[in-house]
Amino acid sequence: MGNIMVDIHRDYKYAIEVENGLLDDLDRYRNLFFRYEKAVLITDENVAPHYLRQVEKQIDKAGCKTHAIILPAGEGTKSLEKAEEIYHHFSEYNLSRGDLVVALGGGVVGDLTGFCASTYLRGVDFIQIPTTLLAQVDSSVGGKVGVNLSKGKNLVGSFYQPKAVIVDPLTLKTLNKRVFCDGMAEVIKYGCIQDKGLFDRLMMGSVQAPPEEIDEIIESCCTIKRNVIQEDERETGLRRILNFGHTLGHVLETYFNYQKYSHGEAVAIGMYHITTKSESRGITKEGTSEKLKELLLAYDLPVTMPYLEQERVEEILFRDKKFSGNKITLILLKDIGEAVMVSMDKNQLVEFIV
Repeated sequence: MGNIMVDIHRDYKYAIEVENGLLDDLDRYRNLFFRYEKAVLITDENVAPHYLRQVEKQIDKAGCKTHAIILPAGEGTKSLEKAEEIYHHFSEYNLSRGDLVVALGGGVVGDLTGFCASTYLRGVDFIQIPTTLLAQVDSSVGGKVGVNLSKGKNLVGSFYQPKAVIVDPLTLKTLNKRVFCDGMAEVIKYGCIQDKGLFDRLMMGSVQAPPEEIDEIIESCCTIKRNVIQEDERETGLRRILNFGHTLGHVLETYFNYQKYSHGEAVAIGMYHITTKSESRGITKEGTSEKLKELLLAYDLPVTMPYLEQERVEEILFRDKKFSGNKITLILLKDIGEAVMVSMDKNQLVEFIV
């Protein structure tokens, strides 16, 4: 079992637990759930048939009464409209600051649930139980929560840390290949920015099924992210390296209204496109983009940049929340396992991306 302690500051710590079969053994968290009189479980229509009753039953055993909210699946759910619906559920259920909210699902469910927990009554405790690879290695850890607007991704949000992150890698067996590979894009990102050993290990992997050692891979990714956020919770410095591929990736998601590319697919294109540009300018070691392309293709991830209208790209790009005035920090690679932060103004960024 992997137990990764996240120590944000002196007064706030929580555990990321990674173990096969954890969802069948939530009784070990009895002392955690016992603190709360009631809990609201938020999940989606894809996850609910597999895991909702299982989780409800075990939380109920701890003496914590449960109430479930089942949302439509997909990025469109991550909206202010759905957040308001959830607030109404909280109110009808008389949720108090002494109660609990549980996110059971992928990145959309986790981000939306965390956002609602952070804002309802100015803060209600919440727990992440991620069921997709992307959520297990990335979005459930670190406290970034939020929703999308029509003008861009994650434009409304906050930093709000969970009380625990419970990861059962066996949930990956219910994912289809596309959703699994979507998460592999984030795993590859970690190898690119900080762990060449992980990158090399993935080069020997297979797209056909989660690797037998997927629990170890999840632990490696969570440990990297833990180390980064402990140094920089609010993304003022080191945490920016986690955005490798995401500046362009978010443009692609928004440009196609979340219909053409999943998050991981958009990030894959972003990572490869940016790396080819930085390699051509001598920032990145020659041959790096080809290695990255080979690994992305091995996991059925796209690398080809689609045609985009520059005016629309600029409209989306300039709303990126990572801008500070006229400047943004773009994450590039020096080599596999070594990231570098480069400050650019808007004109330089457009030239680099488009």
